[in-house]
Amino acid sequence: MSLATADGQPAPERPLRGPARRILFIVACIVASAAAANLLGWDIRGWFENLWDTITSISAGYVVAGVIAETVKTLATAFAWYTIIRYAYPGEVRLRVVVAGYAVCVALNAILPANLGTIVMFMMLIAVIPSATFAGLLGGFAVQKIFFTLAGTLVYLYLFFSVSGSFDISFAFVHENPWATLALVVGIALGITALIHAFWAKVRRWWEEAKEGGQVLTHPGAYFLGVFLPEFIAWIAGLVMTAIFMAAYAIPVTFHSLMAVTGSNSIANTVAVTPGGVGIQQTFNVAALKDVTDSQTATAYSVSQQLISTAWSILLAIVLVIWVFGWAGGKALVEESYQEAKAKAIERKAAREADRAAASGAEQGAVASGSPE
Repeated sequence: MSLATADGQPAPERPLRGPARRILFIVACIVASAAAANLLGWDIRGWFENLWDTITSISAGYVVAGVIAETVKTLATAFAWYTIIRYAYPGEVRLRVVVAGYAVCVALNAILPANLGTIVMFMMLIAVIPSATFAGLLGGFAVQKIFFTLAGTLVYLYLFFSVSGSFDISFAFVHENPWATLALVVGIALGITALIHAFWAKVRRWWEEAKEGGQVLTHPGAYFLGVFLPEFIAWIAGLVMTAIFMAAYAIPVTFHSLMAVTGSNSIANTVAVTPGGVGIQQTFNVAALKDVTDSQTATAYSVSQQLISTAWSILLAIVLVIWVFGWAGGKALVEESYQEAKAKAIERKAAREADRAAASGAEQGAVASGSPE
């Protein structure tokens, strides 16, 4: 797919930045995630056995329909990302590169903790887009989340008002410790304020870079047709996939049950600390479906959907990365992107610890200033 420059002339094909061989490490990372899984204590052989048992326990038609819906969801969201990045860095990106990068993001988020796959995708795109910056892609990420935040908020409201116990499962700490939660929020706010003040010059530069990622918002038509609409299609595809797997286990597919499961999955992914929300998602699904089926069936459905969607996401990512970058070309890129993503994760952790330290210092300073001399 050729791109056009601002004067309407075709833009020249740009070589991949850095050693072009770098992208498939995500495949190596996906394959190498087996090693990471072993370090985390996962039973890879058992995982494949469970996957096979799951696939053979339901009709093949449900499995095929489910992976088709998952594919539509991934490709539609990837196209929305492409539109965002195309307006942020015009003439520097190809659709297939973004599709492959996003497919890797989905696959890695299913098997690695803390949504590390998203950071890996950022590093991949930075490696192949000359003008891309991490802050700019974060700005694009904020734009990409607009629709899903709106849709998720509506589903959350429905879930909290219609499914008893949802709030207690999701936010038990807040419910049981309101004053501690308030103190934590105030402390974090003070820490962030102190950090912004200390690094104001950098913050201004990051803000300018982040605004690049949101350029599509200055073109409302392009945003609604190229971002909002594809994400709506992706969201519907996600609902269809959920309905398909629910039907495979004879769970009544109604508006209520579909919204309850969709909301519980979203919350589980938000609060989960395990890769892909393993375990937490099953707990939420059982709670969401307790009025329409028994816990054993709800658990079987949840495990089935998670196993099959994860396996297909990994396979799709491998195929797309090989198609776009070639095996040799992708392996090194993914490896470097993964290492840079881990470094970014460490930086973010250090920043959070600095926030807490600053908040603690601010609180101690407030106590000292109020004490008698």
